[in-house]
Amino acid sequence: MKDASAAVIGYPWPDPPQEGEAIEIAEGVLWARLPLPMALDHVNVYALADDDGWTLIDTGMASRRSRAIWQTLLDGPLAGRPIARVVVTHHHPDHVGLAGWFQKEHGAELIMTRTAWLFARMLTLDDQDVPTEETLTYYRRAGMRSDIYDQRAETRPFNFADVVAPMPLGFRRIRQDDVLCLGGRNWTVHIGNGHAPEHATLWSQDDNLVIAGDQILASISPNLGVYATEPLADPVADWLDACERLISLARPDHVVLGGHKLPFTGLPTRMRQLIQNHHGALDRLRRYLAEPRTAGECFQPLFKRQIGSGEYGLALVEALAHCQHLWHANEAVRTERDDGAWLWQMR
Repeated sequence: MKDASAAVIGYPWPDPPQEGEAIEIAEGVLWARLPLPMALDHVNVYALADDDGWTLIDTGMASRRSRAIWQTLLDGPLAGRPIARVVVTHHHPDHVGLAGWFQKEHGAELIMTRTAWLFARMLTLDDQDVPTEETLTYYRRAGMRSDIYDQRAETRPFNFADVVAPMPLGFRRIRQDDVLCLGGRNWTVHIGNGHAPEHATLWSQDDNLVIAGDQILASISPNLGVYATEPLADPVADWLDACERLISLARPDHVVLGGHKLPFTGLPTRMRQLIQNHHGALDRLRRYLAEPRTAGECFQPLFKRQIGSGEYGLALVEALAHCQHLWHANEAVRTERDDGAWLWQMR
């Protein structure tokens, strides 16, 4: 008979740490949080105790407030010990934002995948006062709402460097199947994709801890978006492929330390949910694309709720990703409307 508890997703710590405080997850492993200026208002960071100091997993965005919180953590839970190294799971600004600051101000070694480092450093150097023509073309092809398009076309765009500290040259590369000795444990590196290219996850060989970044989250699905940097990408396929690989490693007793929300157990069940959720969204989209639609018109079948202005950008890139996935799979056709928008329709 199957153990019913194996199917249950559990939350061993139902309350997150308060600002400037940390919760001990396991011996030598601390969990802290930093604020984010968006609907998803926090990012989880972790500190692993090593002989030569602390290893940090992700850093939060670069801001005066984030640096002040880190100083509180350094003086308090981290007991004034040095920051020896920073492992960044992926290149998004809420994870890599202060990596360069820790390199420069604390002498920390930076550890991440090559693709993540290249993306992060390239984007910090790409300073734009107005959107590029490639970006505007991307917006039109995605079917961005005209009022939002007009506003963005005239406004200084988000620049990576606004919230990511300058990154000095030099990092230590990690790859699939590498083993890192951190916090008194050996961790095997398993690479994910879809949410971010070459996203690193760490699986302890010595106990039941998994550091998942944003590849696997407890109660939300990672955003899978197509961007102007790679407008023909298929992140949905990349992410589903990664899930199918990683689920073979999953155990019910794994304690999963994600980049957002709460640490959780019940990993096999959660991964099945995540996979099924996206297949369900694709099935709804297939029915909706009986008629030609732009990606910007596909929010309701994909997300089953109203999308507010603060979520619009992430919803648009994810809607485009799902439409484009069906196109790459040769299930849908794509035509160009007079205004430059791509129209998607099932064959």
